[in-house]
Amino acid sequence: LEPFQKQVTVFTGLTVDKARPNGDGPGDHARSQAAFLTGCQARKTNGADIRVGQSADQWIASKIGEQTKFASLEIGIEGGRPAGNCDSGYSCAYQSNFSWRSESTPNPKEINPKLVFDRLFGNGSSKDRDAQQAKRDQYNKSILDFVREDTKSLSSQLGINDQRKLDEYLASIRDIELRISRAEDTRNAKVTPPPDVKMPAVTPRDFLEHVRIIGDLMVLAFQADLTRVVTFPLSNDGSNRAYPFLTAKIGDKDEAVREGHHDLSHHGNDKAKQAKIRRINRYYIEQLAYIMGKLKSIKEGDKSLLDQTMIVYGSGNSDGNRHNHDNVPLLFLGGAGGKFKMGQHIKVARETPPTNLYLAMFQALGCPQKSFGDSTGVLSI
Repeated sequence: LEPFQKQVTVFTGLTVDKARPNGDGPGDHARSQAAFLTGCQARKTNGADIRVGQSADQWIASKIGEQTKFASLEIGIEGGRPAGNCDSGYSCAYQSNFSWRSESTPNPKEINPKLVFDRLFGNGSSKDRDAQQAKRDQYNKSILDFVREDTKSLSSQLGINDQRKLDEYLASIRDIELRISRAEDTRNAKVTPPPDVKMPAVTPRDFLEHVRIIGDLMVLAFQADLTRVVTFPLSNDGSNRAYPFLTAKIGDKDEAVREGHHDLSHHGNDKAKQAKIRRINRYYIEQLAYIMGKLKSIKEGDKSLLDQTMIVYGSGNSDGNRHNHDNVPLLFLGGAGGKFKMGQHIKVARETPPTNLYLAMFQALGCPQKSFGDSTGVLSI
């Protein structure tokens, strides 16, 4: 990250408290994924009664999302099951999702580059895309009208918990209506990818190619101002992906990293395992640097796209060997539109939650909030 030194702020001491058990026993990976952007304790369940909290990206999307065609974009590299038991009694929904529209409604990420491209730019001719979209919009409107009428008679028959579920459901319906309306408003403003950018064919098996194609699409979405809010987890918490294409120096030999990431994270202070997981960590930072380089290469007036961007990069787990959640690794990157002083190392008081940083970001975006999740105040940057 040295080429971006003036656009990288390193935090020391941040704590994701809601990833801790707090009386709920094991399940650190599910809690870490769920708490990182929400600052909330996930309800321990592997059933349908999931609950955590709205994530920071969706708070921002709810405030500024109407300014772009897509309120937010959820992308990633690893899929995951939407339900079932994935981590010590926690639903797979927690471990597979990073973005939460509401406390019980996750936003599933799209990992197929072709589908991400199609969502952003469509396929076929411009005339065909418009006709297909108009047909989908009309169909969706008919369904929404039907649903609205159907819920009128249902509402009075429900108990408190079911009423809450219905309210969340209707809120989702209203969100879809707004998206349709925005799509209609922006249909005449044609958005096409640059001529040298082609639709990806299939989801790559090669991890590096997959990360970079998805990263390129994220940059394109920002460049075309299709959205201003993106979540992009490079893996699910607790992933045991192997990296045999990487080598780590063990003694005087180079060894392939054939073990899974999760297994290596429980290194037990074994020097060879530590060297291998260090190599994996470096590899991920290299991908972050690639994305930052792409953003920096795009000019917006006398600044770059990177200068206008805020990026949070981190994890709800600190030392995987101990499953601890204090002093988590967190970087704040980009230029933040000049709103913050970048290029710093900031030591914060013990137990300071990342949600304090999110409050500062909310303020910078013109949508201040007094509290969010487990926040204790606005972080000074």
